[in-house]
Parts: sequence; C-alpha cells; structure tokens
Amino acid sequence: MRLKLGFLLRAVLLAGSFLGLLLLWSSLSPRAEEPAPPGRDDKEANRPIPNKGERGLGNEKFKPVVPWPHVEGVEVDLESIRRKNKAKNELNQHGGGDNNQQNVIQRQYLTFKPQTFVYRDPVLRPGVLGNFEPKEPEPHGVVGGPGEEAKPYVLGPDYKESIQASIKEFGFNMVASDMISLDRSVNDLRQEECKFWHYDENLLTSSVVIVFHNEGWSTLMRTVHSVIKRTPRKYLAEIVLIDDFSNKAHLKERLDDYIKQWNGLVKVFRNERREGLIQARSIGAQKAKLGQVLVYLDAHCEVGINWYAPLIAPISKDRTTCTVPLIDVIDGNTYKIVPQGGGDEDGFARGAWDWSMLWKRVPLAKREKEKRKTKTEPYRSPAMAGGLFAIERDFFFELGLYDPGLQIWGGENFEISYKIWQCGGKLLFVPCSRVGHIYRLQGWQGNPPPVYVGSSPTLKIRGFETAYCIDSMGHTNGGIVELGPCHRMGGNQLFRINEANQLMQYDQCLTKGPDGSKIMITHCNLNEYKDWQYFKNLHRFTHIPSGKCLDRSEVLHQVFISECDSSKATQKWEMNNILSV
Repeated sequence: MRLKLGFLLRAVLLAGSFLGLLLLWSSLSPRAEEPAPPGRDDKEANRPIPNKGERGLGNEKFKPVVPWPHVEGVEVDLESIRRKNKAKNELNQHGGGDNNQQNVIQRQYLTFKPQTFVYRDPVLRPGVLGNFEPKEPEPHGVVGGPGEEAKPYVLGPDYKESIQASIKEFGFNMVASDMISLDRSVNDLRQEECKFWHYDENLLTSSVVIVFHNEGWSTLMRTVHSVIKRTPRKYLAEIVLIDDFSNKAHLKERLDDYIKQWNGLVKVFRNERREGLIQARSIGAQKAKLGQVLVYLDAHCEVGINWYAPLIAPISKDRTTCTVPLIDVIDGNTYKIVPQGGGDEDGFARGAWDWSMLWKRVPLAKREKEKRKTKTEPYRSPAMAGGLFAIERDFFFELGLYDPGLQIWGGENFEISYKIWQCGGKLLFVPCSRVGHIYRLQGWQGNPPPVYVGSSPTLKIRGFETAYCIDSMGHTNGGIVELGPCHRMGGNQLFRINEANQLMQYDQCLTKGPDGSKIMITHCNLNEYKDWQYFKNLHRFTHIPSGKCLDRSEVLHQVFISECDSSKATQKWEMNNILSV
C-alpha cells in the first residue's frame, strides 16, 4: 500500500509540473492577429497607411533612440571597401540575412582597448647625459666623404646636364645623392636640453612603413639605412616598404636582392595597381604585423640622432597618443640639412588650417608654452603635416585607418588629425625627435596620377587652353615658383585668391621676386602682399603694385611678370572653382 501511495504522489507531481510548463509556454507564445473590424475586407486591412508627411503627425513628437549609437572605432577591411563588387558578392554568398547583418552591425560598434602597457614618464636630468644618447660622436659613412655631417655637397658645372636630367625625373639632384654615403653622418639640430632626457627602456616596438613610387635609389636607400643606423635594434621590429606600382627597373629585382642583407628585417610589398600614397599607407598598416607602433616616413628622409625614444615614449605612456617629429629640410640639390623656417624663437610651430582647409604652420602660442614645464617636452597640435608620424597600430585600426575615398595624396593629414582628437586621443609634436625631409626641386616633372583618378576639386592656375599649371614645387619662404604639367594631384599646384587680393598657397603668398620679374612664394599675414587681381573675362592676372601682368614661358618653365599685352597668349590664365570675381 505504501508503494502504491508513493507512486501515485510522484505521478501527480510530474503531471502538475508538465501542466505548469505548458501554461508558461502558451503565455510566452505570440498571439494570433485579431480579425479585421466588420465591414473591412482583407485587402483594405493589408493596405499600407499613406505617408502623411511631417505635418500629418499631429501632436506626436519624434522619439530619439536612446542611447545614441556612438561609434568609437571601426576596424576596416580596406580591400573589401575599395572593391565594392567583391564585397557585394561575399555578402550574397553568406545570405541568411538577419544574423549576418547583425554581425556586420556589431563590428561597427567596437570600443577602444584599455591602456595595459605600463610606462614611466621621461625624466629630465640637466647635465646628465640621457640613457639613449650616443656616448661617442656618430661615425661617418665614409671618413671625410661628401655630404658627411650633412654638409653641403656642391658639384661643378661639368655635371649640369646630368643634374637637370635627374631633377626632371626624380625631383632631386640624384647625381650628388649617389655620391654621398648611404650611412653618412648628420648634424644634430636638437635643443641642447634634449640630450639630458632619460626614458624608461620599456618602450614599444615599431614597424617603420615607407611608401614609394618611382623613387630614386640612393634617396630611398638612405632613408632605410638611417633608420637602421639610428634606431636601437631591440625596438625595430621591421621596415616595410610599399612599392606603389613603380616601373623603374632599380626598384624591382635589384631592390629585392639588396634588402636580403638584413635577413628579413626589411620587406617589400608591391601593389598590383597605383593606389596613391594615402591608400598605400593603409595597405602598409595591414602588411606591418610585427611592431606595436607604426612609424610612417616618406621615401626621402633621414632620421636624426636619438630620434626614436622621444617619439615613442608618449605612445608607450598613452596608446591613444599620436606623435610627430620636428621636420627639418634636406636641400634636394646639396643635401645640407637645416631647420624648417617659421615657428617661434625656438623654431617650434603647430599644424593648423585656414577656412579654405589649407595647411599652415603657426608659432607655438604663449598659452601653450605656459602649460609646459620644460622647453623640449612634447606639445599639442591641432593637426599634422601628414607625411611623418607615429601611432599605435591597434589604435590606427580602431580609427578606421585612412578614409578609403582619399586618393593619391592631400587632405589625409586633416582627416587623421580630426579622428585622433574627436575619438579621445591627442596629437603631439616632439621637439627632441627630428627627421630630415627632402622637398622637390624646380624642374621635376612629377608622377602623373592613374587614369582612374578624377580631377580633384581644387583651385589651380593653368595657362589658358594649355596643360601647364603654376607649381610651387614645395618651395616656401622665398623660393621661386615655376610652370609644370598639370598633374591633378593638388598639393603644390593648389592655390587660392582671397578678397584681400592675396594669391596664396597654405600660409604663403605669391609676389614679385628679388629680380623684379620672377614670382616667388613667401610667408605672409593678412596685411602683406596684396598684389593680385584676376579678371575672369580677360583670363588675366594683374600685378597691382607694378601694373604688369602674370606671364609664363612654357619652354623655360618660368613664371614672371611683364608689360601687359592683350595679344600675348602666355598672359592668359584660367582658374577652376571660381565662385565670384
């Protein structure tokens, strides 16, 4: 009897549990739709409600989504973005809709990784040589050789034709460059205080990324040699060369064979088509996998003494910091290295822009100086020049690399600067890290952009019904501008004329040169060099102080002023994007 009673109790318990689960399931199941009201057929019930527009909403207010979806970082697959057809095919192959779409959305809402690397602040000990400073003077590449210690190397008139041909092809005096050691010594342009900084040796490692397109051999290799010579080996993970579809023979097998001497430290990757400098840098970020930090250098640079530790220390302390070295000028003819002009009494300047979104350097303000405890510690800057900088690799990917719509070069310096500041990072200029950079010489024919790149919406001054444009050739502060083939790449051919009658490029104005004829470009403020007036119907630029007209020689590639003559075709110019004159 006890067995039967126990059996019955267990059966009742199981039955009750089953009924409870059944009721719970029915309560959670979606209810069937209610039938349509009487007098309304199925077609009318399923008919969509007409769009009443904003005024048909009555008193109902817009209800925003809370919280607002804040995108803090996006890891971008650059290839799939650039090749839209391939991306669409992959999406169609996955199919399945909702789950795949949810994964895509989830990938767009990534958060920045926290700072986990522990790094102590640098310490300034006046009079005590810093722990990263060389104990002996830098050895010469060739003792007593040309260009050592960055002294100017001037060739005689016998080399004139060869020099001009090399400048036309590469933009530099490659004849002199090829005679200078790839391991030459350089002068030390740092402030004396820089020698006494002591850095925690627990620095992040780096991949140095160098993009090139039809670069001269010795200028490219001197860039690589200088990095290897002046960077502590324990921190240099790799040097990644990105060949952006060069067609020069010396950049193919010869380059492959040459870099074998470094046993894999230096690598070269080649694009299958011309991507342009900006996208090639993003490709470089994907190829560079060994270093914790990405250091970008142009293909014609020389890093300075103890350049690495000051540049990487702020990033080791805060992974969302991007650093920029002070950029010195390497003369493209003699290879002498001098400080860049402009800036304050110490040569310090910040990167900025004007309302035309043109790059300019402005002296370090008193307000910013007062925030600093020492003269040579890094200082904040709104923007960078764009060519030379260091950034933590993961942080760069979290920012989305460069916008895939940016082509060739130009504008990327603002885009990456805005991303850094708006996403909680900071951009610092580092006075104790100096890198020399060669600027193109007059006569360079340039590298034409690929055919699939359209004209950029920039303002150019072009000879009327010709293919020649005014080009600054990268000159500033007294350099002479000239005439060159219109290359659609912006940059040195990007000008504007403002209401003050200033014909400008960045913070530089065009004006009459010292010889009274040729046109030079020099730094100016709002009250200087109000020299020009453009008459659109006449296609003429008038030099107001002299009453003469802007003229050109397409044979000599010169731009100058001469007596106005309405019959001279060389005095006719056109400007694109003219809104009103």
